[in-house]
Amino acid sequence: MRIVLAGGGTGGHIYPALAVARYIKSKEPESEILFVGTKKGLESSIVPSAGFELETITVRGLPRKLSPELFKTFTDLTRGGIEARKVLKDFKPQVVLGTGGYVCGPVVSWSFLLGIPGLIHEQNVIPGITNKILSRFTEKICVSFEASKKYFRDSDRVVVTGNPRASEVVGASREEGIKSLMLNPNKKSILIVSGSRGAEKINDCILEILPYLKACEDIQFVYITGQKYYDNIISSAKNNEIINADNIFLKPYLEEMPVALAAADLIISRAGATTLSEITARGIPSILIPSPNVTNNHQVLNARVLSDAGAAELIVEDKLTGKILAEKVLEIINDNKKLENMARRSKELGRPDSNEVMFNLMKNLIN
Repeated sequence: MRIVLAGGGTGGHIYPALAVARYIKSKEPESEILFVGTKKGLESSIVPSAGFELETITVRGLPRKLSPELFKTFTDLTRGGIEARKVLKDFKPQVVLGTGGYVCGPVVSWSFLLGIPGLIHEQNVIPGITNKILSRFTEKICVSFEASKKYFRDSDRVVVTGNPRASEVVGASREEGIKSLMLNPNKKSILIVSGSRGAEKINDCILEILPYLKACEDIQFVYITGQKYYDNIISSAKNNEIINADNIFLKPYLEEMPVALAAADLIISRAGATTLSEITARGIPSILIPSPNVTNNHQVLNARVLSDAGAAELIVEDKLTGKILAEKVLEIINDNKKLENMARRSKELGRPDSNEVMFNLMKNLIN
């Protein structure tokens, strides 16, 4: 197989593409895979570090209002289109997959014009404007949630694949997760994470209740603070004598998220699409605090898919306090029946076979 994967800007667009690439290589090691992104996006460092070839093109998003930037945007789009066409003609892919971000625009458009079969993947419930436009030019539209189908005109081309990242978190066992994080196997484990950069409101609430969490000796907490907030939280933990608590583990960032998820009986998290795909693939009950700083408020809509199914509790950020969070944690973790029901319903939403489904879609398009 010869495949171009286009996506970039944020980890939510890059990591699903990397998951697909690794799966393809595991099934057909001789496959040739080329990523297309931008020099400014996270893909410029993440993709080469993962061992894949990356070509960059020039592209930027449309400004929200009329401004001198509009001319620069169209200039870059024209240039990016020329660059995308050259990449496709030189590499000669059999299929093109776009996983989101502005870079998909010229790449997927030119794949259509050159007669190369194409797919797009939408991670969130509400599709971004780029994917809504590109959906008219692709053979298949892959979505993470059933609820996304109604946002595309031609439902016959929409396939609920889940998020490819989900397939990569199901390998580790709970025992492996417990051992890797040096946790107590006889205690329930709660994972607290709010993205690689952290989230101020969530961290403020956790700081408020850290002394209370320390007193819950039969529960252990793995608290991933985000690099930005780690030093401040460590300082506060020392002042409150939390630093030596044997049931609280503070980390700025965790590279091996699959092992942390494997150890978790409950997770407190944002509601990014990739995170939710990982949570449901493992069937983990969750308390979701959607970020309010995202386009179309899509994290709230993502979270409602889980909360409506009984797999998660949803707390909107402007209602969040330390007291509310602590009460919700204890309500769930101390009720084994509730915990089991939430885990079962979370598992029912998961798509751990996402990579296999997308691989087969691409094979069928090629054939």
